[in-house]
Amino acid sequence: MDFLSNITIPLAAIASTLLLSILALKIFAGIGPEKKRKKRYHPVAGTLYHQILNFHRLHDYYTDLARKYKTFRLVGIDHNEVYITDPANVEYILKTNFHNYGKGSFHYNRLTDFFGDGIFAVDGAKWRHQRKVASYDFSTRILRVFSSTVFQSNAAKLAHKVSEYTNSNQAMDVQDLFMKSTMDTIFKVAFGIELNTLYGSSKEGNTFSKAFDDSSEVTLWRYVDVFWKMKRFLNIGTESELKRNTKVLDEYVYKLIRRKKEQISCQQNPMKKEDILSRFLELSKDDPKNMNDRYLRDIILNFIIAGKDTTAVTLSWFFYMLCKNPRVQEKVAQEVKVVMEANDKTPINEFATSLTEEAINKMNYLHAALTETLRLYPAVPVDGKFCHSDDTLPDGFDVRRGDTVAYVPYAMGRMKFLWGEDAEVFRPERWLDVNGTFQPESSFKFTAFQAGPRTCLGKEFAYRQMKIFAAVLLRFFTFKLSDENKHVKYRTMLTLHISEALQLLALPREI
Repeated sequence: MDFLSNITIPLAAIASTLLLSILALKIFAGIGPEKKRKKRYHPVAGTLYHQILNFHRLHDYYTDLARKYKTFRLVGIDHNEVYITDPANVEYILKTNFHNYGKGSFHYNRLTDFFGDGIFAVDGAKWRHQRKVASYDFSTRILRVFSSTVFQSNAAKLAHKVSEYTNSNQAMDVQDLFMKSTMDTIFKVAFGIELNTLYGSSKEGNTFSKAFDDSSEVTLWRYVDVFWKMKRFLNIGTESELKRNTKVLDEYVYKLIRRKKEQISCQQNPMKKEDILSRFLELSKDDPKNMNDRYLRDIILNFIIAGKDTTAVTLSWFFYMLCKNPRVQEKVAQEVKVVMEANDKTPINEFATSLTEEAINKMNYLHAALTETLRLYPAVPVDGKFCHSDDTLPDGFDVRRGDTVAYVPYAMGRMKFLWGEDAEVFRPERWLDVNGTFQPESSFKFTAFQAGPRTCLGKEFAYRQMKIFAAVLLRFFTFKLSDENKHVKYRTMLTLHISEALQLLALPREI
């Protein structure tokens, strides 16, 4: 008995140990029902400190890290920032699990002094309301016809302005000209107001434009400045600058709203509402509590950054790339000539008016060249979302509630795993099939216009404006850099402005 007892006790212990070991192995291997997957997070590639050090080249810094990690984390004081370039992850946050990735308080708090409660800063009911109204406006034929007429008129004005530089053999800051021209365009299309900053007749308009650009830069700086809230409270430094600039914006926009209300009250035909602001003012009559002047101010500023900055910076980079690639410039100019069948006696205004929607839709190479520009120089180079609850991305890595998840169009356009070995080469032909017809890519790979429920409503609007402007300018002029050796850089803002000036020379084109 003692012998058996002495054997039974160790056997029982061994059996228990084996059983526990097997159970542990099953749990560890995920075989048993008690499986609890260990969280996996993307590799840490840097910190907030590294962002500050690289702020002057922030998008290239992200690109360097993306080449190494594809998706990576930057560690902040109270949250992580996850940056993604994988289209599967992009589709997941912009479409599949859209409701878990919005602006959230993190982005709203940083954007609201500039954007207010406009569509680029909010989620929920306010976002849906503005999206719905804007979607209706962009789909109406009356706005499409009206906007095309404005594009043609302002493209002709810009061409005449370029002629002045050509005749005097002077270099011009083409980005400044595009900024002024697109500002005039968006004010006319969206608000029905003739601003005319292109010819400098509106000092107030020029002051507004500068305040707008400076506000954009300071707003982006908030994302790396851990002391921005304290500076805002004390009203010092960049926050004091932002406050002064937003005051300029507010005074101008409120005056615009008052002027527009007066125009509408005096209209002979109140049913004819071509511009977008008139539509919102009409809606405000039914909901004066929510659609007040402050809310209208926010909507206006969001439309301006959507319609002015994005188009102007894209056209600026486009002409820069044409100057760096004369073969492409000539090929675009030749396509415009063939499609329009224009002779060398056609004046600028008449040529601009003849650029119908049907005509510009035939310009596949021009469309490809603009798209190639957006691939390498997207107007919005990085776009961040806020993670509302713990989640797992398609690549198997986890993100925590409170993290920001940003897709990076600038870096994505330079990824070889997406675009091949020549990813950093400007080659419009990559967008054309064997017949020369434009072939789009997935919006989760080419993210210049976002994707999913937040896809840019003004995408076709922007392409139409850019194609009309480009066609008019390239029909009458050949462009080249005034200094072929100057390295062009971007200014780190919400949109991808060219830093300083883009000085070009324009020569009359020989037809």
